[in-house]
Amino acid sequence: MKGQVYIISALIFALIVAIFAVINVEAVEVNYLFTTTESPLILVILTSTLFGGLITASFSIYHLISIRKEMRHLVSENEQLRMNQASEQEQAIETVEVEVIDENNQNDN
Repeated sequence: MKGQVYIISALIFALIVAIFAVINVEAVEVNYLFTTTESPLILVILTSTLFGGLITASFSIYHLISIRKEMRHLVSENEQLRMNQASEQEQAIETVEVEVIDENNQNDN
């Protein structure tokens, strides 16, 4: 459901940008740091939207990779803690068994 909402939102945003771009077709002067050119406003709008999407996607991918790395670390730490807990429980059981055997031996004497 969340994925569907995301796709529908993206399509609505793309439609709004496309309509806005088609309405603005006149030529505008674009100043790139070292040069200035005339370009149709529709190209400026669509190019800006495309680069904004690419930058957002890049940050999202970086965030996803860092979260997966942290999750792998936490899963391995969790496994180690479970193993330590299991070994401590086994040691506690063995200690109780030894104490019970010692008590039985003392009672028999």
